Amino acid sequence: MSGRTSRTKGASSERELAAAIREHGFNCNRMGRNGRTAEDLDHDVPGVWFEAKRRETLAIPAWLRQAEADAPADRVPVVAFRQSRQPWRVVLPLAEFLRLKQIERDGLNPADI
Repeated sequence: MSGRTSRTKGASSERELAAAIREHGFNCNRMGRNGRTAEDLDHDVPGVWFEAKRRETLAIPAWLRQAEADAPADRVPVVAFRQSRQPWRVVLPLAEFLRLKQIERDGLNPADI
């Protein structure tokens, strides 16, 4: 795949993910890459850094390394990915998943833990 085709596919994937995030009541728009310190998506999902991937062959460890390298220290790196004719899925650190479940179980305020 050429560089231009890859960039076009990446932008399309980001727009598609942004639409899926909006469907769940969050604000989200594709901003495009503004350097390594700016996320491709402008969203109000608290504490999350999204890395969007649309690939048939999964490379989750590499994608996680990319998200972890790009995410600011105060944001959880989350890889959102989708294969053809499949729903969007996410991968996130186990500690963050368990923190979310603790909040749900205990009715805690996320800022308190």
